[in-house]
Amino acid sequence: MDFATRIATWQQRHGRHDLPWQNTRDPYRIWLSEIMLQQTQVSTVIPYYERFLERFPDLAALAAADQEAVMPYWAGLGYYARARNLHRCAQDIVQHWGGSFPPDASSIATLPGIGRSTAAAIAAFAYGERSPIMDGNVKRVFARHFGVAGDPARRETEIRLWALADAQLADGAGHGIDMAAYTQGLMDLGATICTRGKPLCDRCPVRETCVARRDGRQAELPTPKARKVAPERRTGMLVLGHEGRILLEQRPSPGIWGGLWSLPEFDAGLDAAAACAALGASPGTVFELAAFSHTFTHFRLHVRPWYVAVAQARIEQERPWQWVDAEACARIALPAPVRKLVDGLFAAGLPEALMAPAAATGP
Repeated sequence: MDFATRIATWQQRHGRHDLPWQNTRDPYRIWLSEIMLQQTQVSTVIPYYERFLERFPDLAALAAADQEAVMPYWAGLGYYARARNLHRCAQDIVQHWGGSFPPDASSIATLPGIGRSTAAAIAAFAYGERSPIMDGNVKRVFARHFGVAGDPARRETEIRLWALADAQLADGAGHGIDMAAYTQGLMDLGATICTRGKPLCDRCPVRETCVARRDGRQAELPTPKARKVAPERRTGMLVLGHEGRILLEQRPSPGIWGGLWSLPEFDAGLDAAAACAALGASPGTVFELAAFSHTFTHFRLHVRPWYVAVAQARIEQERPWQWVDAEACARIALPAPVRKLVDGLFAAGLPEALMAPAAATGP
């Protein structure tokens, strides 16, 4: 029995079958799950996936919505370019494909935010197309099984892995297999058996032909990435309070947290009251909140937040601003660390002296 057949057979008997995006041929639902699952765990994705479908049940509903209406349903999931591309992609399909998903992987791969592997997965699950995939978990499976050394993120290693993936479906290999089962099987194997830390080799359906198991190289394959020290960045954030509301600004798109609402930022080395005054607001009570950090893909951000009570709500800067109370804030798309900060402040019920106009707080 060849590699692909063993994987598909194993998946049908032992793989995952109860995920909310399985047992469907709807390319919209399959596409949504594949985008959400990029660099995000299944357990995290499930509630987001279900809420997103409640609000945008089909591609037409997503395409017709404004991007600002989409972002709250992605807030907290991270990698926000995915949400922006998702929205763009839906509009592209309506405009150029008559509202229906393209019929093959090569056409799907031309859409915004969809690469070769994601396109192949959608085509396999929706149309049964024989196209190989190669996501992070699958790279680990192939690197171990076929003994491929080298950082999988490097171009030369990735080319070798793709060639092996193509070979498993070429020249009659895997003839007659259920492509959805094979594709899901590779994902399941990488997620549940051929795991990064402690692979369960005795339960693997391809263990008899695995190079890493034969040579005891499970710990060294795939070759670990060379560790780099993540750059450190620092910023200040202003929680401007006025009559029970706080000020939010919309982040520019593209960019970090692009399209989301957040707290006004300023150079961490500057005085918070001066930063507030630079916005055209009159600072009153000022005190420092607990600092926090957030790790992005390529750097770590250290945030020094300040609470500033202001006497009036007029802001002179020409930016997208809005003042929100706790109820309105709950409906707005905020980055996860900012959400945690402002929700905590509202939940704590700041003293009236802090949430009242600054002129009433003392000398």
